[in-house]
Parts: sequence; structure tokens; C-alpha cells
Amino acid sequence: MSERKIILDCDPGHDDAVAILLVLASPEEIDLLGITCVAGNVPLDLTRKNALKVCELAGHTDVAVYSGCERPLVRVLNTAENVHGQSGLDLPGGGVLPEPSMTLRFQHAVDYIIETLIAEDSGSITLCPTGPLTNIAVAMIRAPEIVPRIREIVLMGGAAINPGNVTPAAEFNIYVDPHAAHVVFASGVPLVMMGLDVTHQVLVTAERIDALRTAGGQVSAAVADLMMFYCRFDLDKYRMEGGPLHDPCVIAYLIDSTLFDLKHVNVEIETNADLTLGQTVADWWKVTDRVPNCHVAYQADDARFFELLNNRLARLP
Repeated sequence: MSERKIILDCDPGHDDAVAILLVLASPEEIDLLGITCVAGNVPLDLTRKNALKVCELAGHTDVAVYSGCERPLVRVLNTAENVHGQSGLDLPGGGVLPEPSMTLRFQHAVDYIIETLIAEDSGSITLCPTGPLTNIAVAMIRAPEIVPRIREIVLMGGAAINPGNVTPAAEFNIYVDPHAAHVVFASGVPLVMMGLDVTHQVLVTAERIDALRTAGGQVSAAVADLMMFYCRFDLDKYRMEGGPLHDPCVIAYLIDSTLFDLKHVNVEIETNADLTLGQTVADWWKVTDRVPNCHVAYQADDARFFELLNNRLARLP
């Protein structure tokens, strides 16, 4: 299997942080061209700083990190400090990761996405958004010629069968910028959606945190600490046995797609109705004549997922 060129578009966020680390630990399968940051879990000034912190934690200070859009296309920004803490990457006991010495690249994330897609061979780059889809949508709107050049978009967002996690109908990333999601889902680019249907099957239990802590070096231990803080919210809200590790599902799929079962269906984004704003309306049983536009993951092999995650994170310092 040849390595896949990706741009990781994220809003770190604890689970985004684990996604970044999984990318950095998997150079055989993934060629990370750059990381682009967007406002989402916390405001942009924090998401971009957190991306730098995570790269530095892993000892990868050469990663190109770009700052992107600071607000959704139409709506006011909704954030999730209730989940991720005031820094976006809070640790137990009020701690945070060290301030980064790395600096952001000068170019705006949207310009970087456009220029990279034009410069590289057509069909060679996969976009991997794990936050709101604002950067991707703005790039598509500003430079429509890039759309057919995108190999695939593998995203974390939405829910086809599960209820939402920020409203009864909507998952957080899509709800934050439903208009951007509409642009992306209507673009015609091949889509893979890793939504709540699978991420709520990939749970960080206390036993899995302990396994992480003993699996590797300082990075694995730091991830265990981050998960201790992050999981408390879901344990309390959902009464699950652990916190769902949403964003790393995107990267795990790129490394080993057999970890997930997917179904090719039509998915439309609700942008008008108050009650269901941001819902990913999936025609699961093909009850309409809408053409399938998205491969939706609905089943995850959680044991193999965590085996992969632990083994890869143990490669880092």
C-alpha cells in the first residue's frame, strides 16, 4: 500500500490531537503535506496553537501548520469548552501542554489548500477535515477548479443513524458550520463520513487509558492524561463506558479501511430548519431517487482500532 498524501484540517481539541499524533506515527501509509486549522472546538487562536503544541509533543517541529477561518460562513461560532476545557486541550488538575516554540506558516490555510491542490498531481491529495468544514468550503468557493483535483475527502462529522450530540439531530462539526458542510457534500468529490455511528463505538475506557499509559513513552502517557480529562464529559453526559474517540477514526480508516464497514448512500445537509439545523440526512434505505454521494461508516472494530492506536503512538518519543 502506497502512502497517501493528505492535508489534515482540524480544530484541536483532544480527539484532533490524537488524530495528529496518529498521522505523525504512520509515515508508511500517510504523507502529511500540512495541517490547516479552523475555529471549532475552541476559537481559532487556540486551535492553531494547540496544533503546534501537539506537533512539538511528538518531536515533529518541521510540520507546516497554517491558520484558517475564524468563524463559520454564515452563523456565529459555537465552541465546546465544556468538553475540551478553556485551552481546548486541558489536562486533569487544571494543567495544559507547554507553550509551543514552533511558529505558524505565514500563508492563510485556504490559500495553502488551493495552491497545494493546484501544484500537486490531480487526484493525488486527500483532504481530512476533523472539525467544521469552513476552510474546505471557502477553498471550493474561491477556487472551484480545485474540486475535481481532490482525490477524496475523509471527514469526521455527522450521524446517519445515531442522534446528534450537540442538538437532538446534529453532530457538532456539521452544526457549527452547516452551510460549509452543504458546499462540501454537494461538491461531487468522493466523500467518506466517519460520524457518530462509528465514533460512539470507539470508546476510551479506563482500561484503555491504562493500556495507553503503559504502551509507550511520553507521548502515550500525555495522551492518557488528555483522555482522562476529555472522557469525563461523555462519561457524565452519555453514561457510556468511555469517551468516543471521534477524529482518529479518519486516520485509522486511511491506515486500515477494514476496521470499518461503510454504506454508499445519499447524504444532504439541513441548512434551513431550526429543529434539525446541521442534520446529515442520510437516505439509508434508498427511499428517494437521490444519487449516493457519500460512503458512510456504520460499524467499527473497536478492539483492532485501539490495538492500532496503541502500537502507533508507542512509536513516538
